[in-house]
Amino acid sequence: MASAAYANIKLFSGNSHPELAALIAKRLHIPLARATVVQPGSGETKVTITESVRDFDVYILNTCAGEVNTSLMELCIMIHACKIASARRITAIIPHFFYARQDKKDKSRAPITAKLVANMLREAGCDHVITMDLHASQIQGFFDVPVDNLYAEPLMVDYIRNHFDDVRDVVIVSPDAGGAKRATNIADKLNVDFALFHKERKRANEVSRMVLVGSVKDKVAILVDDMADTCGTMGLAARNLIESGAKKVYSFATHGILSGPAIKVINESGMEKLVVTNTIPLADRAAECSKIEQIDVSHVLAETIRRSHFGESVSYLFHEVPYSNGR
Repeated sequence: MASAAYANIKLFSGNSHPELAALIAKRLHIPLARATVVQPGSGETKVTITESVRDFDVYILNTCAGEVNTSLMELCIMIHACKIASARRITAIIPHFFYARQDKKDKSRAPITAKLVANMLREAGCDHVITMDLHASQIQGFFDVPVDNLYAEPLMVDYIRNHFDDVRDVVIVSPDAGGAKRATNIADKLNVDFALFHKERKRANEVSRMVLVGSVKDKVAILVDDMADTCGTMGLAARNLIESGAKKVYSFATHGILSGPAIKVINESGMEKLVVTNTIPLADRAAECSKIEQIDVSHVLAETIRRSHFGESVSYLFHEVPYSNGR
């Protein structure tokens, strides 16, 4: 039975991360709305919304994970199905945004695929987007509808305060100049030192050289980034930090993609632990590596839905962790 306060909310899930959708529904004290999303032998995605959404505030969760293109099509078709079924408002919850790293034309004839994704969602009938730690914040400008880009920084700060004996021993490190703002924000909130790496790449996902700017000698170094993909940069940075005198090295990332040799790199890098959020399902990958730990973001997303539904400000969540027990 749905809570009376949320009687006009429907929360649907695609196939990419039903576990996270279930956690959000539990915190909102509502059942997951019923929909059938299948890929028959023809390869097409078939969606059936099996309950009424007329005049409801509809939220649909699918994240960039696994079969990415299939997940994107699932989301677009579910949005379209709810739109033509007379939903009052449709919000796409995309914890890890599709094609976020293809946000600019970096060479001749290159596509801006993140803009294409924004167009697809709009044409499908999306009225609002909720996402987390966009790789490039300007992606919000690709949309003609409101975008709430949430941050994992408050969760990371909270984790560090609760899991490290002496925060004064910590130095926050950005693995590249692009992540300097994220790292300095965390360092400022903890009132600790900050360092960064200048890196040179031979090609995508392959770093040729890293130079540390700042001191980590006799400190606990914490690397922070928005995503951990092949973990090549993090692994190389961890080794450089240990060579530079760091006592221990931890890594934090919002999105744990962990593709290719990521697990091998983590195990061999010398880092104590990789902490990621559950914007991407990691059950199988995490089982391969004892160094991986996940932070739950369901209470942040649930509170965002609540505030969005009742017309309250979401900006509070950019800086604070909402109450996570129960709701």
